[in-house]
Amino acid sequence: MAGYVLTIAGGKGGVGKTTTAINVGAVLEEGGYDVVVVDADLGMANLGEMLGATHESTIHDVLAGDVTVSAALTNAPGGLTIIPGEQSLEAFANADPAKLRKVIKTLRNTFDVVLVDTGAGLSHETTVPLGLADGILLVTTPDDVAVNDTTKTAELAERVDGRVIGVLVARVTRETDVSAIADSFDQPILGVIPVDHEATREEPHAIDEPDSNSSAAYTELTGQLERVFFEGASGTDLDHVFDEAWFGETPDETTAESTSDGEDESEDKDDSDGVFGGLFG
Repeated sequence: MAGYVLTIAGGKGGVGKTTTAINVGAVLEEGGYDVVVVDADLGMANLGEMLGATHESTIHDVLAGDVTVSAALTNAPGGLTIIPGEQSLEAFANADPAKLRKVIKTLRNTFDVVLVDTGAGLSHETTVPLGLADGILLVTTPDDVAVNDTTKTAELAERVDGRVIGVLVARVTRETDVSAIADSFDQPILGVIPVDHEATREEPHAIDEPDSNSSAAYTELTGQLERVFFEGASGTDLDHVFDEAWFGETPDETTAESTSDGEDESEDKDDSDGVFGGLFG
């Protein structure tokens, strides 16, 4: 049986696509699956650098016709197998994105799951991974620009007959209005990744921050995605990835100041505000 191909996409750079690919891959590997992560961000490749992996060949070499797919497979921390990229303009110019389809076809015959990390924008190189995947996970942060750009990616995916599983919202705080973000998408919000102030890394990984809240969130996300990969579930079948404990203690409403007529002001608060609104509450 051929492996499942998941493209991780989003309209804006720096929203956590590579971090998501690494974490999902690491959790799957821990669960005993054979996984490969491919850096298809041909213009701004950073997968190998983020993992601190050393390599001899890259996806750019493969797409330029210089090496085979197997020659570019690289061992990385967390038991991951990756195909990294490089950042030189010459490598970018020589790489043919159209050949990515053949690369992914080769990989899916070897691995249980193929995770394709993509770049930002709406270029040809970002479109190809959308059309070749079995499913697409969209990643955004809460800021308006990121959300708007990710909705454009969702529209592009639809035009190339891509199947969007759902949306992951990264860098969420207690004040984030996830319900408002959900209103921007036709696809379901699968869950959130919290800002983790206790982690020692800016973007903690399940590999080296296993006790962090964000790692817990990625672990739960991967558990839900396994239902898509191996059971044929759709995004609407999945449980929300959310835990109130990830966001610290809730305000103690019993200490709220009372109004002059003796009524508790907390009763007048809009309980739908923030991440604890109707979507996950």
